[in-house]
Amino acid sequence: MSGTDHQSQAPWGGPQPTVVLVAPQMGENIGSSARAMWNFGLERMRLVNPRDGWPNPAAVATASGAARVLDHVRVFDGTADALGDMDYVFATTARSRDLTKPVMTPERAMEHARAMTEAGKRVGIMFGPERAGLENVDIAQANALISVPVNPGFASLNLAQCVLLVAYEWRRQTGEDAPEVVEMAGTEFATQVEVEKLYEHFAQRLDAAGFFFPDHKADSMRLNLRNMFSRLPMTQADIQTFHGMLRQFVRWKERGD
Repeated sequence: MSGTDHQSQAPWGGPQPTVVLVAPQMGENIGSSARAMWNFGLERMRLVNPRDGWPNPAAVATASGAARVLDHVRVFDGTADALGDMDYVFATTARSRDLTKPVMTPERAMEHARAMTEAGKRVGIMFGPERAGLENVDIAQANALISVPVNPGFASLNLAQCVLLVAYEWRRQTGEDAPEVVEMAGTEFATQVEVEKLYEHFAQRLDAAGFFFPDHKADSMRLNLRNMFSRLPMTQADIQTFHGMLRQFVRWKERGD
């Protein structure tokens, strides 16, 4: 065993699980996994018997900005040692196993992990080697399985891809990002008064153009126009643009072009 876990909290606050790579074969995949972790705020990595030893220059080169993850990697000779201080361990697998364990989607697993880490529990997430994944002897040491809902006809995932999926779900469970936002680009949503003024301007120009015809339909047409404006999520910039268009129509007519 070598190294010590970096004990700082995740960049977005709060405790976090530890990623355990069992028998990773290529330094490039270790580096790519570190990069995937750091993309979503995970920074604790443990390696179990990496094939090409540790440290690995290829891992550092591939990490591309996620060096802080690799700086605090801990290396173990066996899976049991790497998991020895964990309270709960997930094992990722793409195949069904003859072992009785809960099987969770990444979303459900990270929801569970969040609750446990917030309660002060140490949580580990195991990922197997690139060629064949985790062996049953490793999976037997886990409390639950994570199964990614992939195409059953092509279930193989690259190690870093799998780490990325789980790390993304962790970030999604612990982050406070709104599912949808509107980028206002230097403006604000229009007020009711501004929308009403625009409606009046439109109605005035349309009336002058004879749009509200025949007379017995005029009130209904005005009502529909007002309702249309109230449904549109217009910004102040939109309002100003429409006013400018309407004024230009009048100027064009007065010029006689």
